[in-house]
Amino acid sequence: MRKLEFFVLILVLALAPSLFADQITLKNGDRLTGKIVKSDGKQLVLHTDAAGDVTINLPAIAQIITDQELHVTTSDKKTVVGKVTGEDGKLEVATKSGATEEVPVAKVTIIRNDAEETTYEKSLHPGLLHGWNGGANVGYSLARGNSETSNLALAVNAVHTTEKDKLTILLSSIYTNNDLATPSEVANLIQAGIEYDYNFRPRWFANAQAQFISNALQDLDLRSIYGGGLGIHAVKSASTTLDLIGGLNYTHETYSDGPPVTPPTIPPSLASYGMTNRFLAATIEDDFMHKWGKSTVITQKLDFYPAITESGQYQMAFLLGTVTKISKWFGWQNQFSDIYVSNPPAGTKTNDVILTTGVNVTFNH
Repeated sequence: MRKLEFFVLILVLALAPSLFADQITLKNGDRLTGKIVKSDGKQLVLHTDAAGDVTINLPAIAQIITDQELHVTTSDKKTVVGKVTGEDGKLEVATKSGATEEVPVAKVTIIRNDAEETTYEKSLHPGLLHGWNGGANVGYSLARGNSETSNLALAVNAVHTTEKDKLTILLSSIYTNNDLATPSEVANLIQAGIEYDYNFRPRWFANAQAQFISNALQDLDLRSIYGGGLGIHAVKSASTTLDLIGGLNYTHETYSDGPPVTPPTIPPSLASYGMTNRFLAATIEDDFMHKWGKSTVITQKLDFYPAITESGQYQMAFLLGTVTKISKWFGWQNQFSDIYVSNPPAGTKTNDVILTTGVNVTFNH
């Protein structure tokens, strides 16, 4: 008798994972067990203990039986919640009220488990202090001996996204100093920006932005660009996005020729230490993102501002970067940028090219 009880116990323990798991049977006869995570109506993600997340094409599934409740949304925006059984192209959802809702698989647009549904609902209306994603890249180098140089590079990218809008904050800076040279300041460039997108249609959005640039070696005290326009989500998928933006901007920039001479060699009323430009320009912009493999993200951004009120003048900022995830919090970042101005002050160059590489610290809040 004890042997029989022992055998039954072993059998129950062996079957326990399948007794308390979602089960999927494929049309080729294969059977998978785990926990259904989500579906976009085309593919279904099943989390398994042995293989992690497994992606399955919905048309390849012959039968579904779930141990957990799922949130099933159809093409007519109706959502039903309950344990799911299904075959022959139909899902039957057993709701908490005791009723059974029949849903054709062809009408299913979204399936989420409780955890995914909670995350989705939080993403709809996150507070401004929550829902941020992005990272910071910091690099520092120091040399002493035959050279006396120090270099600091900083880049911050923070994005706050909801179903309706997106807020992006960008900051990059590079500073290099050589104490054995005259002047000792080799590079001092700061670029910052804030951009807001509001989706008023599934593919169309309104855009507003402000950018600020300071470049000591180009004698640029500050360039302020305020603009807005319309954008379109030309490509929008889980792995690739491409946004195109067009509009207008107002640019105000101040250049200096360096600090005033003390004591002045000419009367202050005749002294001129810089120039100020103000003009209206067009905005032409693209923002591209592609997830390459499981750990690398490629980003590219181009801002082109041809002047409208100043014929022949234009500005351009190009950015290309990659971030390869090493762990949950750390990654390796490479970034190339080129800032071009068609009308810099005499004696300065038209563009600044910057290449940085270093450790990226990712944050999610």
